[in-house]
Amino acid sequence: RSDMKIWITRHGQTDLNKEQLMQGLTDIPLNAMGIEQAKRAHKALEGIHFDAVYASPLQRAIQTASLMAGIPEKDVKVDSRIIEVNFGDYEGKKYTRLGFKMTSYWLLPEVLPNPKSVESIDSMVKRSQSFLKEIEKKEYENVLIVCHGGIIRTLCGYLEDKRMKWRPKPDNCEIRVYESKHGKHRFIQSIKAN
Repeated sequence: RSDMKIWITRHGQTDLNKEQLMQGLTDIPLNAMGIEQAKRAHKALEGIHFDAVYASPLQRAIQTASLMAGIPEKDVKVDSRIIEVNFGDYEGKKYTRLGFKMTSYWLLPEVLPNPKSVESIDSMVKRSQSFLKEIEKKEYENVLIVCHGGIIRTLCGYLEDKRMKWRPKPDNCEIRVYESKHGKHRFIQSIKAN
């Protein structure tokens, strides 16, 4: 298809988000606030029909995708290439207590190497691009992709023709809308439903 809109969003809030802890591959569901955020986003998307809804294999993403698109969880297409970044030894640690190496890397990933147990930017770029290039070959008019605060940075990077879009970090259930046309990309808008 020559003209496709790609809607990329971060899952709703979880208890770990609320406590400002690194979540990574830790698999927990949305909390009450996260469910509310996804429902508000659903209202903001009223009238838009999604030809496909994709989510990472983690519960918080699948739940958000189902609520946001108004479809049963079983109809969400799960793809492990958009799973959250593996934060290794830093999972479950407070954002403010990550130590020098991880804090510096997360601030300046363009220039600093990833700490040993943490997934590299190269790996993030490779899997997110592989996923999006496959999506762009489909006959979708509108496609919704629900993922995570870390991996969304390389997905948006690809759609803004950069390696990554590191800042600003997306809020829970903030939706970034892009157009993909003949392999060219354009950022359209950001929708904050909270």
